[in-house]
Amino acid sequence: MELRLVLVLAAFCGLLTTVSVSAQQKSEAESLQLRFKQLDKNGDGKITTDEVPMSPFFQQRDKNGDGVITLAELMAGLEGANNPPVAARTTPNTKEPPGAIIEKPRAKSSGSRWRQGPQPANANQLGVGRLAPDVAFADLAGKSYRLSTLPVERAIVFAMTSTSCPLSKKYLPTLASLASTYSDRGITWILVNPIPADRNEDMQRAAATLGEQAIYVRDGDCVLAKALGATTTTDVIVLDRSRTIQFHGAVDDQYGFGYSVDQPRRNYLTDALDAILDNKQPPIAATESPGCALDLGDEAAEPVDITFHNRVSRIVQANCVECHRDGGVGPFSLVSYEDVAGHAGMIKQVLELGTMPPWFAAPLTDGNGKNLPSAWANDRSLSESDKTDLVAWIDGGKQLGNPRDAAQPHTFSSGWLIGNPDAVFEFPHAVPVKATGMMPYETVVVETNLDSDKWIQAIEVQPGDRSVVHHMLIYLLAPGRDSISLKEEAEDEKNGFWAIYVPGNATLVYPEGFAKLLPQGVKLRCQVHYAPSGMATTDQSRIGVVYAKQPPQHEVRVVGIGNAKMAIPPGAENHREEGTLKLPFDIEILSFLPHMHLRSKACRYRVLTASGETRTLLDIPRYDFEWQLLYRYREPQKVSRGDSLKFTGWFDNSKNNPANPDPTVTVRWGKQLNDEMHLGYVEYFVPGLAPGQPLPVGNMPR
Repeated sequence: MELRLVLVLAAFCGLLTTVSVSAQQKSEAESLQLRFKQLDKNGDGKITTDEVPMSPFFQQRDKNGDGVITLAELMAGLEGANNPPVAARTTPNTKEPPGAIIEKPRAKSSGSRWRQGPQPANANQLGVGRLAPDVAFADLAGKSYRLSTLPVERAIVFAMTSTSCPLSKKYLPTLASLASTYSDRGITWILVNPIPADRNEDMQRAAATLGEQAIYVRDGDCVLAKALGATTTTDVIVLDRSRTIQFHGAVDDQYGFGYSVDQPRRNYLTDALDAILDNKQPPIAATESPGCALDLGDEAAEPVDITFHNRVSRIVQANCVECHRDGGVGPFSLVSYEDVAGHAGMIKQVLELGTMPPWFAAPLTDGNGKNLPSAWANDRSLSESDKTDLVAWIDGGKQLGNPRDAAQPHTFSSGWLIGNPDAVFEFPHAVPVKATGMMPYETVVVETNLDSDKWIQAIEVQPGDRSVVHHMLIYLLAPGRDSISLKEEAEDEKNGFWAIYVPGNATLVYPEGFAKLLPQGVKLRCQVHYAPSGMATTDQSRIGVVYAKQPPQHEVRVVGIGNAKMAIPPGAENHREEGTLKLPFDIEILSFLPHMHLRSKACRYRVLTASGETRTLLDIPRYDFEWQLLYRYREPQKVSRGDSLKFTGWFDNSKNNPANPDPTVTVRWGKQLNDEMHLGYVEYFVPGLAPGQPLPVGNMPR
């Protein structure tokens, strides 16, 4: 019962994305009512921002936007938690075998919480019209200021920022440009960094991009952020000369959770500044600001027994530091107490969004609706106890604890994760990557100069600049060729990748007895998606390989399943596409890698057996283009000759999808982001077939 109560409280705080409907729902409701009474400190039947600090999660539960949460609104939040916004539910179909999933994706994806752009918000809740408190602060050089004595001609812009939040970093060039433009028109600019874990040298570099046009403030104790009511690292608060808040919201809608577009469609900040300069009210005075959530602390928080040393450090080591460390692919480190405590707001936020740790496979269920054990060797999902303990630690004041309870630090190689490679293939030139917006896919051809065939046991892709390489698919190009036609590219995509780099997965390592073939003289055709990170840079990636010590027993191959004739109608918000591959021989599946673009929302792999039985192999109810994960089986999955593998994808081409480049066009297959793809890669081997031998007769490409 105590654990269920903790889970319910976590759901209330917006920290769990799913809570299963169960026989204990009545108990959960009772626990939630008890928690409501605890938070309703004055007993007036409603929770206000005086009792619970304002946050995006408060706004989500304040259904009517009146600045208070009633018990009815809170109970509605529980109902929403029990019905997550997924494209497919894991309810057993009585007409299908255990583990199957009813194919009923939800009709709308506008509520997809992993893709969020700024939306108009209640101005009163965000403090518009209020007097900003008179607080003191200092810039990076130590020069002191006070809000009441700042020389302000027309207005002052306080823009929250961070050197570790990816969205803040993307917005830095925009803020620098706006400061340059509006400083001459009587607008004072102050960038405020409220993340205590951000490093001083990084902030100095960020401040240098602003020149003399803005003041950069380190607000590690969040005094200024609290005084202004900031909630995220992309919040902007505009004050007039009387210190009255006139605007609180986002810069624009170019960047958000789970998407980027080349140019903003709504310019909230410039619209507000132009109105203020014209002595008018901003047309939109308040919006949500998708960014890294701020943890402004709770002075009334009750300490808990969970400390960083006795519990949290171990959770973080097991689930986070592989990427979040110096030299890792994560945007900031989570190795030390200071790192974790300083990013506590972000940690809570990504748990609520369900984007960290990155794992999107839905659990399959048996015929009684009970979750089956995970089949995946690389399952990164957090246990419920880990989630609740993290939440309790953050909400309980982030206690450090006794150093004698500390975990043994993990160590990581500063070189190759696969060990010392036998060969390294490097891009022949550095690829320039711009600072903002989007870039078309780049194709880079890399020579291998191999004089004989090689069996490859392990492959690692090392980006030259990890901050901008989003993902890379590597195909083999025949000797003597430097390019291929668009038709041949499409065939390559169906035939399958040779190597990959995706967020959180830079290596392909095969067990003894398994290997991939790298033929003599071939070239590597690298298709790279670069994601500008806020600073112009270059990338010169490398691919390292380890040779198998002896010829393998099984050759690892890849095939792609999809529908290259896809056509997504304009405005369609739940368009379905399916590809089918009938197997001409037995195979054993090692892993799956689904690949789709910006309009994708969900996908699923199933097998239809020759006897007519349907089984779900992998269900991803919310596909996220930002995280193109590989799902690797613990044990190979056997599929028989005559069975059909099916890959189904759902797409949102509506205006409600903030990542959608253009909801007015019919979208077809293509490699660029404005196009769409429907590719379900399958990594497999053929039992009994000697490595290097041609595949048996059939429609399976190599």
